Amino acid sequence: MRRREFIAGLGGAAAWTLAAQGQQAVPVIGYLDTASPAEVRPFLLAFLRGLSEAGFAEGRNVAIEYRWAENQNDRLPALAADLVRSQVAVIATVNLQPVLAAHAATKSIPVVFAIGGDPVEIGLVASLNRPGGNITGVTQQSVEVFAKRLELLHEMVPSAGSIALLTNPTNKLNAEDETREAEKAARVHGVRLVVLRASSLSDLDMAFATLVKERAGGLLVSSDPFFVAKRDEVVALAARHAVPAIYHRREFTMAGGLTSYGPIPGASSKGKNPPISRCSGRPGSRWSSTSRPQGRSGLMFRHQSCCVPTR
Repeated sequence: MRRREFIAGLGGAAAWTLAAQGQQAVPVIGYLDTASPAEVRPFLLAFLRGLSEAGFAEGRNVAIEYRWAENQNDRLPALAADLVRSQVAVIATVNLQPVLAAHAATKSIPVVFAIGGDPVEIGLVASLNRPGGNITGVTQQSVEVFAKRLELLHEMVPSAGSIALLTNPTNKLNAEDETREAEKAARVHGVRLVVLRASSLSDLDMAFATLVKERAGGLLVSSDPFFVAKRDEVVALAARHAVPAIYHRREFTMAGGLTSYGPIPGASSKGKNPPISRCSGRPGSRWSSTSRPQGRSGLMFRHQSCCVPTR
């Protein structure tokens, strides 16, 4: 299964929340994202498909108010506040910064999220089984496999004394978590970690210039949504500078990237977890579980599997 199924799950969760509220009139969903519509069009279509599978069709029995930050995270609090003023029935958020903005903006409107970190550790929910409050959603648990990504990169370039980590400083919490995990893994494997920071296209050019200067033998790319939105540019820069890079999502390899490994939606076969496929040319599901907590929060999924090279 692909990232699109993950976002489709977000649509299904939002629809489930609407159904649980027993809406009589046409409900309005607020959709809050860090990127622009063009950059995430496949995922937006997956979100709409998830709504459709739950019996909701935009323009027929549900309306959607979209708010796009255009890769400017500082706009998110105002956009979230605008959705609250619009009195939407539920707010669907993609990635960590939007859900934090929505969580700060309202404690009464249900918020459904899709993130990569641990929502309990971040403080979004009380527990995975019983989220509580007005917030619930889908988590990929991507930070938890960040060290594994560095390990795989080290196996690909064992002679590299330095490995670079590309992060987005405007997504502070995510950057700090991933840097911490990468530093731990770098110490284990005896390599120096070079932290690069970029939040714009011009920053990307400078980050890769630093990578060359520091003679990093490999590149670990953060799971930040900015890099997903600019995946074509990131992959092209890695190719131009001939640096092996590992990513967290299949979309990077589809754009020509070397390899990816990370938590993406997957389903176990007959409840059994098949083994991890490590650069074998085949995708393999690591584990998958689903729970439906009690209470108004709705639904919490946890998914993880691995994605391997397409070339």
